Amino acid sequence: MAQKYNVIDLFAGVGGLSFGFAEMKEFNIVAANEILPDIAKSYELNHPNANVLACDIADLTEEKLKEATNGQKIDLIVGGPPCQSYSTLGKRQMDDRANLFTQYKRILEILQPKAFIFENVSGLLSMQGGKLFPKIRSEFESIGYNLKYKLLNAVEYGVPQERKRIILVGFKGENTFEYPEPTHGEGKGLKPFVTLEDAIGDLPVIKSGEENNTYAKEPDNDFLKFVRRNGTTVLTEHSAPKNNPQLIALMEALGDGQDKNDLPEELRPKSGYGNTYAKLWWKRPSTTITRNFSCPSSSRCIHPRDSRALSNREGARLQSFPDDYKFYGSQTSIKLGIGNAVPCLLSRALAKQMLKALQASEDK
Repeated sequence: MAQKYNVIDLFAGVGGLSFGFAEMKEFNIVAANEILPDIAKSYELNHPNANVLACDIADLTEEKLKEATNGQKIDLIVGGPPCQSYSTLGKRQMDDRANLFTQYKRILEILQPKAFIFENVSGLLSMQGGKLFPKIRSEFESIGYNLKYKLLNAVEYGVPQERKRIILVGFKGENTFEYPEPTHGEGKGLKPFVTLEDAIGDLPVIKSGEENNTYAKEPDNDFLKFVRRNGTTVLTEHSAPKNNPQLIALMEALGDGQDKNDLPEELRPKSGYGNTYAKLWWKRPSTTITRNFSCPSSSRCIHPRDSRALSNREGARLQSFPDDYKFYGSQTSIKLGIGNAVPCLLSRALAKQMLKALQASEDK
């Protein structure tokens, strides 16, 4: 029987980074840690066999970890501390909130896995005048890990969204990890990028404040076949936020990909950044989504066809969550969990490569 590799997910969110590992029989997700109760519940609903520790990572003692893992050897740790925590660095001392990567290191020291994946926003490379990321790397190297890192864009792995993330991989001993080759793009032999139309074109037309739980058409491309792979027949989470008449008029006045600067004077908001009050492009992948993916005053998130803010289902699709993936809690919690996630298809690409590297390390 082939070896199963035991995995723990730290800062697990709703489980986007766990997704690719959970669907491969060679991996066993033993436990996960997530501080926010509703988000932790979402994780638990989708990963029922994992021991979900809904607490502050700082509270995870060696004893608690041994109990949570039932004394099993952990081969791999995955996770990425919330990027917001780094924004305090340089402005004040290393407080608990800014100290999360050292908590990740502390867990590595306790569990001594063969390998880890540390995921974070691309902006990590420039934080603290470019000094923070080398510091993080030296901390991980100091406890015996050989490192590789690369900036990956989820759109190149079949995700219908431009989303760049730094992926740092550490191994005890030789690091044989090879980053996944892009599958989508404009080069020779690549599939075309998955566009917004490809990703959400089967969802019914709804207007501001409306809901519809019936698919508009059968899945007719690879992405839709993936998100609807389990024969889901009832659509969930597809309701549009109810907006005021002024915002609705603004959204309806915009053309495909346009922003507030393209509006007539009488409709143009006086405030907001360049990517606010802006429509997405129907024939292109989405721009990077955040927890504010249904708030036109906070990000580019207006539906190009329906002239409204995005539904939770559309946000989940842009993160490549299958339609039967479960989200729990308030609207705020659900949007936070979706917006902060690692896209499922990026996770899948990483999991496949991690398996190869772990198996290669066994052969040495």
